[in-house]
Amino acid sequence: MGKLDINDKDYKEFKDNPNEEPVVMLNLLKFKDDGGEEAYARYAAVVTKMITDLGGRIIFAGQTHELLTGEDRWDSVLLVEYPSRKDFLNMIRSEEYKRAHVHRQEALERAVLYATQGMDLRKI
Repeated sequence: MGKLDINDKDYKEFKDNPNEEPVVMLNLLKFKDDGGEEAYARYAAVVTKMITDLGGRIIFAGQTHELLTGEDRWDSVLLVEYPSRKDFLNMIRSEEYKRAHVHRQEALERAVLYATQGMDLRKI
């Protein structure tokens, strides 16, 4: 599996998950050295509007700084909330998203995308 390839097993689980609650997508991004940030800005300009149009929101977007634990270094972190998994899937299947996604591919050396659900830390 490549550094930007879909994890087929988890994608199928995500797609088949009947949960209709909001989902927060954790994005860890490593930009290409030559023009990566600019290409990602082109992607984000289109996709941010798509997210808000479907009722989602950017919870947090930030640049990384000091790495206090671990070894993997990332340039940026995003937390994006979608109304549901179905809404996320409908967005990424749209022709508008597919056209914008080209810029994401141009921008990133590697990335991680996790689907997350809220939890009560007292019940771990």
